[in-house]
Amino acid sequence: MEQLVLYNVSDRIATITINRPEKRNALNPELIEALTIAFQQAEEDECVKVIILNSNGSTFSAGADLEYLQQLQNNSFEENVADSKRLKKLFTTIYYLPKIVIAQVEGHAIAGGCGLATICDIIFATPESSFGYTEVKIGFVPAIVSCFLMQKVNETIAKEILLTGKTFPAEQALKFNLINFVTKSEEINQKVKEFALSLCVGSSGNSLMITKQLISHTTKPLLEKTLETAIQINAHVRESADFKKGIASFLNKEKINW
Repeated sequence: MEQLVLYNVSDRIATITINRPEKRNALNPELIEALTIAFQQAEEDECVKVIILNSNGSTFSAGADLEYLQQLQNNSFEENVADSKRLKKLFTTIYYLPKIVIAQVEGHAIAGGCGLATICDIIFATPESSFGYTEVKIGFVPAIVSCFLMQKVNETIAKEILLTGKTFPAEQALKFNLINFVTKSEEINQKVKEFALSLCVGSSGNSLMITKQLISHTTKPLLEKTLETAIQINAHVRESADFKKGIASFLNKEKINW
């Protein structure tokens, strides 16, 4: 069985690669746990100064996978709270990590996959990449990911993105201030590597760490409070009739009539 996450270090850069291309790098509890461990490993690795997050295959991450969604229908409230806490742990591990994390987004970054990209410090994407928080379309809510989205974009844009559940191209994500760079697909590997190397060579590791902590410290009290609220909202919504209807229709590939 292939590893869900690959970890490689070169030139003081750790590359963490999501390795579920056959499932469009969709998230499930095992992948969430493996990613959390990989980022913790990079944090403790004295040979690492900067981290790149990317994916194998044509999709960055399609959000929750089908088996995972099916399982959620049968979870108890307590199980759904525990599940939401796992996702929160992954996101906060990345967000508060004392090393810079660069997302290299190629292909779709949808729902939880979009959230995974959003929490990274710097985001590169190709023109063909697309983003979207599509949860409302299947009777769910983007509770945890919205807490981090609000750190990046204003309320007007957040409402447009979250309430419509629409997907949008990288150029639009750039205008929304959701990402930093749009780079040609044939150049993105080189551009991301050059950017990471420039941080390694041109900036003090201690200064990078403290600057990132300074920025996150200003949002931490409010963010922690909203995340705890989001966990409870996640669990409650998963017990709703709309969630069960939306997931069942999605799994059966039926049109959902809201």
